[in-house]
Amino acid sequence: MSETIRILVVDDEPDVEALITQRFRRSIRKGEMEFVFAGDGVEALELLDQDASVAMVLSDINMPRMDGLSLLAHLNELHQELKTVVVSAYGDLGNIRTAMNRGAFDFVTKPIEFSDLETTIQKTLAYLKEFKELQRQRNEAEMARAALSRYFSPNVVKALSDTSEGLKPGGERREATFLFTDLTGFTHLVENTEPDVIVELLNSYIDGVARIIFAHDGTVMKVIGDAMQATFGAPIDQPSHAADAVACALEIDQFTEEYCAKWKSKGVNLGSTRIGVNTGEAIIGNFGGDSFFDYTAYGDAVNVAARLESANKVLGTRICVSESTVKQINNFGGRPVGKLRLAGKSGSVTAYEPLSDTQISALDLQAYCEAHELLAAGDMGARQAFAVLVGKMSDDPLTLFHLQRSLAGALDVEIDLSVK
Repeated sequence: MSETIRILVVDDEPDVEALITQRFRRSIRKGEMEFVFAGDGVEALELLDQDASVAMVLSDINMPRMDGLSLLAHLNELHQELKTVVVSAYGDLGNIRTAMNRGAFDFVTKPIEFSDLETTIQKTLAYLKEFKELQRQRNEAEMARAALSRYFSPNVVKALSDTSEGLKPGGERREATFLFTDLTGFTHLVENTEPDVIVELLNSYIDGVARIIFAHDGTVMKVIGDAMQATFGAPIDQPSHAADAVACALEIDQFTEEYCAKWKSKGVNLGSTRIGVNTGEAIIGNFGGDSFFDYTAYGDAVNVAARLESANKVLGTRICVSESTVKQINNFGGRPVGKLRLAGKSGSVTAYEPLSDTQISALDLQAYCEAHELLAAGDMGARQAFAVLVGKMSDDPLTLFHLQRSLAGALDVEIDLSVK
């Protein structure tokens, strides 16, 4: 059943109500139209304050207390969604100009030619219908933009909003860089901390990490507890996706260390955030269909990034990135970790630890790289080289890890992490 159109007629002439009701009796009987009446502008405004269902107004000009032109000024200020058609015997150019300047949609002269009035009403209602549809579409677009803003950076949201394609169901194979994070010790913390503390801690942590991802034009694909998955290079092209992902990882690391220190001062012990980064091809797209939004990625490149995040547990590092990522970054700042045998991979993945400028200045990076080269060559001198480094950098977990392996007889950089 179609919606009944409610029209307010403002006119002080006593026979107008009868004429209107008689002329539009069929539409009234069918429930297509309903008319309400006011004798002047004051009464009209009082009625509109109580009745928000009125769609349009038919108003005379010459009326007591408040004339039609004054009413138009008030309607333009208080009820901008309404459209008003002036119906008056004062159809001179001056009144028409004043009425239009004050927001009138159209002007019909008296005596009323009802066929003209019907045409004008239908034209006005058609405009209102089109206007409401445009409003509905705009509201839907704003809701969609708000939903996208939870997953994508502002730049990506704008690009998606500017195209009619959007995120259609389905996927495509493309190269991108994938980043996984995991907050150390969070599960144990949940079991031993009050719920309101966990909610506050987790919400601000996820918000902080997501903002960093968005700042580097990344896309948040999954949030599972404290763990997050992000992609760089999709859904829009991002030529520097590898460099952006590594820069993002370093900023997340800095944020988390400061975040943990803040909560430690409150008596809550958080661990570091472990991060894995890998670049490669995957099938990326919206796999949720029309009724469910699930923008995600599938493929070995995604799995490797997740495995590199886990590798940090053994290596003592906080960030671990693959060689495929490093190869796409000019002047990569970091150091080699080794050739990692990861679960589900037949070959090894050469991994690196990216370092901030502050970390590089605090480490003897050249001495570490020389010791790592000795280890890769199977040279017994690697043990002594790493022992010296541990003496100089006792708080460096990766150096200690290599020393312990070499002392256990593993004079290589082949690190088997395929079996836990």
